[in-house]
Amino acid sequence: MTSCPTTNLVDESSGLQPPLRVVVSLDVEEEGLFSGHYAASGCGVRNVALLRNLAPLTRDLGFPLTLFCAHTVFADAQACEHLAWMRDHCDAEIAAHLHHWSTPPLPCGANAEAAQGPPIRTERLPRELLRQRLRTLLDAGREFQSAPLTSFRMGRWDLKSVVRPLLAEEGITFDSSVCPLRVFKDGPDHFLAPADPYWVEDAPGLLESPVTQIPLSRGLARCWHALTKGSSSTDAFHFWGALSPNPVWHAAPVMRAAARMHMARGGRGLSLFWHSSEMLPGGSPNVPDQRAADALYRKIHDFLAWLARNYAVRGVTAARLRAEAPALGFGPRPAGQGDW
Repeated sequence: MTSCPTTNLVDESSGLQPPLRVVVSLDVEEEGLFSGHYAASGCGVRNVALLRNLAPLTRDLGFPLTLFCAHTVFADAQACEHLAWMRDHCDAEIAAHLHHWSTPPLPCGANAEAAQGPPIRTERLPRELLRQRLRTLLDAGREFQSAPLTSFRMGRWDLKSVVRPLLAEEGITFDSSVCPLRVFKDGPDHFLAPADPYWVEDAPGLLESPVTQIPLSRGLARCWHALTKGSSSTDAFHFWGALSPNPVWHAAPVMRAAARMHMARGGRGLSLFWHSSEMLPGGSPNVPDQRAADALYRKIHDFLAWLARNYAVRGVTAARLRAEAPALGFGPRPAGQGDW
């Protein structure tokens, strides 16, 4: 592949501030999830073909992608062709994304349960069943990749601390299942998680790298969490008190403000994400048509171009960030309440 990255790199041997590591990732998955249905089979993956449209992010701007892939994607031969093209021509990392409701072993008649609402929360699954489904996903990834997958994101951000050691046991060394300033209904409380990566003490060797989402005011965020006590009101902070570079959640000016503020607060890693199905016209409420899909791509491209043009940054995959992490001096999990 011919690459012409324009990222503004700094010579780290010079003693200057090292460049901000930027992880650009997608949850590569089946369609229909934004309808609120969680089908166990018969899921379309047409959206995976659209990954090729993202090649300029790597070729022109220097940001390789991390593709967190669900089992439904690995199980589709055509989808795998597109994954292989992104890996071989755009240096994309193939990583694991567990949708446990559509990953074997599944009970008989599981698909008939799809309309009954959200699937059972991960920590309530029998541990051995969760392990089997995780292994099914990782085995499918290994078969595709001819090498183990070492980076991971749990579907629906549904990872509590009691589940995390299982990842390390199965060979995962990088996780990005934490979303700061969010408390999910009947699920994990990630509200007080830090924005920068940290080492997880209860899962040796595992680097936790949250998606970047920062509060306008740290003190305000702590007060809001204490006052609302993890109720449904807590998560409302995400809509009015948070900044992020995540292109579906926030407008372009907010994305730029989030990057500037994160760096000003000493952040060393920036992580932004979206879903592959959000690139498909009609694939989500936020992308109803082709015009909206084109606008989303331009928004992402323009943000990354702005970042590379104005700051010392280095685009890295999840695995590359994990490899560089010991030299970057990330600390252990900071003290604080929550499932992170």
